[in-house]
Amino acid sequence: MINRAAVILRYKSPAIQWINEADPHDDEPAISLESANEDGIVYLIMDGDADTPELLDEWIKLNYQTLLKNELAGWYTDKSLWPKKLDLDLFHEWFDIECHSIVEDTVDLPIEDE
Repeated sequence: MINRAAVILRYKSPAIQWINEADPHDDEPAISLESANEDGIVYLIMDGDADTPELLDEWIKLNYQTLLKNELAGWYTDKSLWPKKLDLDLFHEWFDIECHSIVEDTVDLPIEDE
């Protein structure tokens, strides 16, 4: 086990609506809630930040903008397509937070930063 917890953001319907409405290529099929949540980013955080729901909420309050911008950039790098107000309310409107407090590394090689 490593001294990290894993956070995964699960998209909600309002985020999917934005993804589809902001899409500059109208000829592409719409993204579904299911497909958007098939393979999400896993964010590793310090395990102590996930010890209680209150600590995780505090971590989210401190990091929601970074998470939100990272998720938005995964869909559209053109920031003019992004919502104008990137606040905590929008974050909670768009995402459910899944947290796993036990992370076990099963590979016997060093973790490399790419």
